[in-house]
Order: sequence, then structure tokens, then C-alpha cells
Amino acid sequence: MSDRKPLPGSKATAEAVPFSVEGKTAIVTGGGSGINFAFARLLLSKNCNVVVADLGLRPEAEEHYAKFTKSPRAVFTKTDVTSWAALENMFAVAIKEFGQIDILCAGAGIFSPPFSNFWYPPGTKESRDDPKGDRYLSIDINTTHPIRATQLAISHWLNPPKGQQKVSPSNPKRVVICGSVAGQVYGIGTPLYFASKHAISGFVRSMGDLDVTLGIKVSCVAPGLVRTPLILEDPGKAAMVDFEKDPYITPDEVAGNLLRLCEEDDLKGGTVLEVAAAGMTRKVEAFNDPGPQGKGHEASNYQSSIDEVYQRLEMEGWGIVPN
Repeated sequence: MSDRKPLPGSKATAEAVPFSVEGKTAIVTGGGSGINFAFARLLLSKNCNVVVADLGLRPEAEEHYAKFTKSPRAVFTKTDVTSWAALENMFAVAIKEFGQIDILCAGAGIFSPPFSNFWYPPGTKESRDDPKGDRYLSIDINTTHPIRATQLAISHWLNPPKGQQKVSPSNPKRVVICGSVAGQVYGIGTPLYFASKHAISGFVRSMGDLDVTLGIKVSCVAPGLVRTPLILEDPGKAAMVDFEKDPYITPDEVAGNLLRLCEEDDLKGGTVLEVAAAGMTRKVEAFNDPGPQGKGHEASNYQSSIDEVYQRLEMEGWGIVPN
């Protein structure tokens, strides 16, 4: 990805300064478990305050955050990321507790569970998607939430609380999003998930020029198989992966690369950073990219999800919503 120059007519005249998470404040959605808990934990270790926005905390997360009551601090705010009012509230909490926001990690996501899955249509007994509700929960969580949260972050930074400096290249801010290697590939087993992550890659690339013009760097990680509760505690998803032989990525490895996106100057705005097993990373090109590289991107039993699709399609009346 080539370095960007200011757009014609840009008001960005201040010289960009290096960014460090130390002494900053971050909002982390989905920080109650998995990758986002690992990232929040890493930020706290770097003396960065964290507002954890999630529906709840796993016991290990609750225990860890309880240690951070002074400086840095961890503050939990119960948040349903599908609610725009709840997203606004997490910013209000951050401002009330810390006076400012420097980093948004829009990390919360789901991996095509039966309750919001293309192959379990709205109105069927497994689905929570309302057939008259005009939306998929999985898209709301994986795609709409990070887009709306980014929009809110930009607004806050352009219109800061009294006494706080407006965002600029000399007062930079960061947005990091949890994308996926699924944003480069496709598969009939989990089409909504693939679609949601393709959308995130396109959104992040579209935000790239804000880095040099406004000092707002928007970027995302694109990991492959990550050993998190998202997979381990879902029997259907766990069946796709053999963690005894499939290479995988740890939440801590992904968290380390989220930190890199915040702090490393050569990872510019709009970067989609692929994370493979054994510490291999690379920037995914917008055009003519060769596709996922390295190990840790394939579930050896993915065929089981494909078989399930065709088994469901053989059921009489698939997709018909009961009256």
C-alpha cells in the first residue's frame, strides 16, 4: 500500500506526530472475551485507560479488569452494539470517566451462529432475526456496528469536549477494527460472515485518506483461525476445526497487531493487516492481491458446514416462514 498524500484542498497543514497508546483512553467493544479482551489487557499493560463495551464479561476478564481501579483504569459499560443509542452511551461514559477518547477498537463480532445465519432464515425456530424486522443481527454486529462506531468517533474528535484539542495530524486518533481473512475469500457454509467481513475491508480502505488529512487512522486486522470462545463454545463451529492439527492464531497475537496498527507509522490508514499463524503478517493489497498467505487460515473440517447447508436445503419447505 503506497503512502498517501493530502487530498487537493485538504486543510491538513500540521506535521504528523508519532502515536503511542501510553496515557491514552480507548473504547474496546467486545472486550469481555477473546481477541478484544486480549487487546484491552495489552492496552492496560501499556498504561492506557480502557472502556470495555460488551454485553457482559467472562470470569477471567472480570477478574483482570478488577485490578485496574486507579491508573490506568478499566471501566465496564454494558453495551448492545446493535443499538445506536448504546454506542452513543459508551462514548458518553468514556468522556465522563476520562474526559477524552483517543482510540476506538470496534472489535465485537459473531461467526454465523444459528440465530443469525443465512441458512436459518428469519422466522425459523433457530433464528432471532425477525422476518418483518428488515435486518440480520449478524450484519448489525459485524458490519453496521463498526461503521456507526467509527462515525461517532470521528464526530467526537471533530467536536471535542470543552478543554480538549480537536483531532489533527499533530493530535492523532486511531480506529482499529477486527476484520477477518474471510474478507478476502468466500464460502457457501457461512455466507453472511464472509459478506460482513468483505464489507469491513472495503469500509476501512475507504477511510484511508483520513490519516493524512485529519490524523484519524482507520485500519483493521484480518486474522484467520483464532482460538477464542467464539469457536470453541459453539458446537457447530468447533466441529469445523481440529485444533490438534490445524495451525491457529492466538488472541494475544491478534492483539499485538492491533497495537501495531495504532502505533506503527508505516502501517497507514486504510491498512488491512493479515495475521497468520507463527507470527506472519502482511498488508493485504486492494488490487491483484494473491490471497491469504501462510498457515492458520483454513479449517480442516469446513466441509462439514457445507454438508450441513445441503442437508438443510433438502428439508421440505426450507425458507418458508410459518404463518
